[in-house]
Amino acid sequence: MKKFLSQYPLAASIVLTEAAGTLGIFFYTLIRDFVRGSVSDLSGESVMAAIPAAALISALLFYPLVLTVCEAVFLFLEARKHPVEAAWHFDQAAIWYGLFLEVFYAALMKEITGADWQVQLSNGETHTPIYSAAAPTIIVIFLLALAGYYYLSFRPMEKMPPLLIVLSMSAMYLGMTGLIVFTVQIMGREREDLILLIYPICIALIIARTILRKVHAWPELPMEKRRIRENALFRRIDRLLSDSGFWPIYALLLMLPLLGILIAVLVLFGQAPDSIVKAWTETSDWALSAKEAPQNIYYDEHYLCTVAAGGHRNVVKPIRRGVRHGHIVIVNRQLCVANAFEQLLEERTPRLHRVLRAFYDRYGFPIARLIRSKWAADFVYFLMKPLEWLFVAFLYLTEVHPENRIAVQYMGKLPEYRKQPPALLNTRENGIQIRETLKKSEGTGR
Repeated sequence: MKKFLSQYPLAASIVLTEAAGTLGIFFYTLIRDFVRGSVSDLSGESVMAAIPAAALISALLFYPLVLTVCEAVFLFLEARKHPVEAAWHFDQAAIWYGLFLEVFYAALMKEITGADWQVQLSNGETHTPIYSAAAPTIIVIFLLALAGYYYLSFRPMEKMPPLLIVLSMSAMYLGMTGLIVFTVQIMGREREDLILLIYPICIALIIARTILRKVHAWPELPMEKRRIRENALFRRIDRLLSDSGFWPIYALLLMLPLLGILIAVLVLFGQAPDSIVKAWTETSDWALSAKEAPQNIYYDEHYLCTVAAGGHRNVVKPIRRGVRHGHIVIVNRQLCVANAFEQLLEERTPRLHRVLRAFYDRYGFPIARLIRSKWAADFVYFLMKPLEWLFVAFLYLTEVHPENRIAVQYMGKLPEYRKQPPALLNTRENGIQIRETLKKSEGTGR
């Protein structure tokens, strides 16, 4: 076991974290169920099913914490001039596995899409946290930071010009700053978002140790101490750069000039001079966003809601917004007619309504999941047209004011026609009433 730990420390850290995390979660669950008095419900199958879930939690949550602790230990040892050879392998795991987890969390928990703020999204989807037109600037900064890190990691120290070392450190500073801004951008107030702090902390530890290693290695190099006699300025620069203890400070001072040169080069390729600011502000839904995106469309399991919201406007003919189950939905006449018909059935023949509703729930939900394009929504709209005409005929045969019942669907409150005599509900007053009700509903629905 000791030999395995010394020869394969990274693999050992993965195996031990998975084993300890899985056992820890298992025993925690066992103790919790024992306290609740539900241990008797545990079976062999449930235990076996819980093990993969525990292993997944260990990989997604515990191992990033282990990597962060390891990086902190490596930095401490480097500061005491006791570098660990295996630290570089842990760096790669932290950089690339951490990046994967960052993207995974953003896609799964934040529901981030690649759409800019002008695009109307659906349900809980969010817009891109980096403005797509300015994204090349941010990508180049991160790539430059990676290039600086790998240059300092791979290039032999005796072949490194001091100025290039300092510029590589400046590039890493820029990348770290970009990562901090990105973390601030996507972090919300949810407690789960604290996990987003692990990656920047880990990267900061890696950068600090990489810089410290070069600072320690420079004075130990056997080099000729020659003087630059020809030029007093060069002699002073050489004297300044020869003191490696000041390299991190010089790198900090060179950050802005390096960024200025980078922006000037990117302007030649079509990037705006202020793209580094617009990348964060020309967005919606995030901490640094300065834009207000269109209200998300709510696609629920009611496939007619999905049709009204998702079809081509000139086909499905949306007429307004409505409220369904506390969410804003797009409403067209077909949807209002169908809901008015269902409402009438529920009032007059509740038993038949339950049968039809069960049938609709059984077959409507799978259909709703398939409607994910405008053409599919258009097709279902035309497919429902004969039923819409049938519903309208039924409403006109049974209702004194059928259009009033149709018009007040999805208002988010008790229909006004039930509160007033039918004589008061003429067309003009009804239109004003509907608009006022809709404004109140949208205000509460948001």
